[in-house]
Amino acid sequence: MKLKLFFILIIFFGILVLFGCGKKDESKKEETHTEQTEIVKLSAESIKQIKLETEIVKLKSFTGYLSVPAKVITNQDNEAQVGSLIQGRVHQIFVKVGDYVKAGQTLLTVEGLDVGAIKAGFLKAKATLDYSKATFERQKKLFDDKIGSQKALLESQAEYEKALAEYKAEDKRIHSVGLNDEDVTMGKDGDEHTSGTLPVKSHLDGIVIERNVVVGQFVDASTNAFKVINTNTVWIDGQIYEKDLAKINNKTSAVFTTMTYPNEKFIGRIIYTGQTVDEQSRTITVRGEFSNPDNKLKPQMFGDLKFSIGSEVKSILLPVEALVKDADQSYLFISINDTTFGKRVVTTGSSVDDLIEITSGLNQGESIVSKGIFYLKSELKKEELSGDEH
Repeated sequence: MKLKLFFILIIFFGILVLFGCGKKDESKKEETHTEQTEIVKLSAESIKQIKLETEIVKLKSFTGYLSVPAKVITNQDNEAQVGSLIQGRVHQIFVKVGDYVKAGQTLLTVEGLDVGAIKAGFLKAKATLDYSKATFERQKKLFDDKIGSQKALLESQAEYEKALAEYKAEDKRIHSVGLNDEDVTMGKDGDEHTSGTLPVKSHLDGIVIERNVVVGQFVDASTNAFKVINTNTVWIDGQIYEKDLAKINNKTSAVFTTMTYPNEKFIGRIIYTGQTVDEQSRTITVRGEFSNPDNKLKPQMFGDLKFSIGSEVKSILLPVEALVKDADQSYLFISINDTTFGKRVVTTGSSVDDLIEITSGLNQGESIVSKGIFYLKSELKKEELSGDEH
């Protein structure tokens, strides 16, 4: 009797164990199903026809180029605002927008009372200096010849040194407003009115891209009459994500391409990396300097800035053709088994040649579809439409 009861208990516990395992397996199946809700199943024949291929996800060296959108801007070291430092009326204008000018070339003249006063002060100081210098040299000669007195020599020397100090002060004054000695003198043609006009000159070789004055206009030190730029070198600004910051440095070379010149590459170098991150886009400004001797690159021109990346950086890199971009999301297909594939939404990063970086949503060792992706996408859409009809 006891032996019979023992066998009954063993059979009972066995049933419980089997029932529990069945429930556990069933729950596992449900979990797997809920994890991969969008599934595409294909026959072996279909897979062969569309030439579907898969590959195992691995970390790869991030070599090649990091490409970001960029814009050409003026090299600020070769850009100048030109205007008068003295108030007055515009007397003459000698250039127009688009003209090439040289450093020191007169762009306009300004006429005003202050100009005349400054020039007159310089001319007076120069005349006084010339006279006191001649007097001092004469008294020195007389003293050396035992004819003149020491008192007269010392007095003439003091007058000369005083005149020299005043002349230097006036000379600095005229140069501070953009004049030089030749501008203050009467002029070869004897034009007496030159003493009342101020020539405003370009600070650098370049092209006039702005003109903001007309003849007769009142101007002062706050007026920017012209803007001149030199584009023999230009800056190109790109925006990189903060996660890519470690991939570049100020010794990194750069390549700029633009649809304006589809068959050309412009070579430069990184000269500046921003110190702040934009709160909205989470990007940092990176600036490259590029030689532009033919002036092909124009300020505000758009293109792509590519930075060379060292092999020490490793990331998940997949062929661009393995990724589907739909609305505001990117996804790919995971190989569940030989004939079953699941949609997986991922986050992308930088692109390198024909590869794109996956920053989240994918792990090493998983198998993804690398070719035949659009057929799977079509099948997925068919199932979605079929589900909507029901």
